[in-house]
Amino acid sequence: MITQSSSRKIFEGVATRREMFQMFDRHGQAPMRKARLTSRLYDGEWFEIGRAEHDYMFEILPPLWMRGDMFALREFMTGSVTSVFFTLSIDGRARYFHGYRDLSAKGSPDRMRDVIVERESRPVRAMTRTERLDHIWSATHGDYRGYADDRWPEADQGKRTVLVYGGGRGTILKLLDDLTHAEIEAKLPVQLRHLPEPLAA
Repeated sequence: MITQSSSRKIFEGVATRREMFQMFDRHGQAPMRKARLTSRLYDGEWFEIGRAEHDYMFEILPPLWMRGDMFALREFMTGSVTSVFFTLSIDGRARYFHGYRDLSAKGSPDRMRDVIVERESRPVRAMTRTERLDHIWSATHGDYRGYADDRWPEADQGKRTVLVYGGGRGTILKLLDDLTHAEIEAKLPVQLRHLPEPLAA
C-alpha cells in the first residue's frame, strides 16, 4: 500500500547535485500503479539544495512561471505535479529548496513555502521518525531499496523496503517502516544519529 502525507521533508542537510538528481526520481522503482502514474508519491516532498543547484535548474529551461521567491519547471512529472524551486530568507540568510507540488491545487506552492519556513525556523535542530526514515530512503542506493512485491503478504505489497544488516542472519530485506531504533541509527550518517525528536506542539 502506497500512501503519502501532504508536505514532508525527505532529506536532512543540503543535497549535492548528485543527490538532488537521485531524489528527483526516488520512487522510480515503485509499482506502476495509480499512485505512481498520478505522481501522488512525489507531491509534497521537499528538500534543501545549494544556490548553484537552484540556479542550474533555473537556467535549464524557461520556467513555467516565476514569482517572488519561487519558480516552477515547465516539465511536469505527470499530470499537474511539477518541481517548484524556492529562495527563502530564514533567520536572515538565503536558503534554497526544491519541492514537488500539484499545481491543480490552488495555492499549493505557497502552502509548501510556509511549511518549509516553519520547519526550518525551529530553534532546535530535530528530526521526526518519519523524517529519519525518509532520509534513509533518499540516501540509500537504488540497488539496496525497493518496494514489496507479490512475494510479501498482501497487506505489505507496495510498501518501501530496504536492506539492513541482520547480524548472524546476514543482510536481510525489511519494510522501511519496520526498522528498529538501532537499525535507523546504524543507517543514518553519524551527525544525524543523535538529533532529538521534535517536541509535540
